Amino acid sequence: MAYAKYIPRVLAASLDRGPKSAHRSRMRRTFTVDEANRMLPLVRRIVSDAVRDYWRWQDAVREFEVAALRSSPDKPDEIAERFQEEATRLAEEIDGYMGELAELGVMFKGFDTGLVDFPGEIEGRPVLLCWQLGEDDVRFWHEETAGFIGRQPLPGIQVS
Repeated sequence: MAYAKYIPRVLAASLDRGPKSAHRSRMRRTFTVDEANRMLPLVRRIVSDAVRDYWRWQDAVREFEVAALRSSPDKPDEIAERFQEEATRLAEEIDGYMGELAELGVMFKGFDTGLVDFPGEIEGRPVLLCWQLGEDDVRFWHEETAGFIGRQPLPGIQVS
């Protein structure tokens, strides 16, 4: 059975970190730390909704797969159809959240932790200001090529 239509294009595109991914074609905006922190209440709500709905989507797809085993082309299973509709609805919602973040200029990095990057600069060089769900504000950065493992406290910020 093909499940591609249940996967939002952004979920698939998140695997493609290249320039062709779904919401990366817009001109890149850069943020100061203050700008990123001022935008954080909105970003936090969007990311929280996206992560919540992602896990709901995962559940709906699993339930669909189980229910689909009872289904056949000549006798569709009603429960499978309901889970299929729910998975599709959630996928569309998630795709909408990813579009909202992209419109804001924020780069979504992961459903597991609700990780996002704000393109920025430190000492004149391009970096990514890093935040994830559960953090009060933007306090970390990393080189564009380093990823999460390269996270460092922002200059002048004490992290406990």
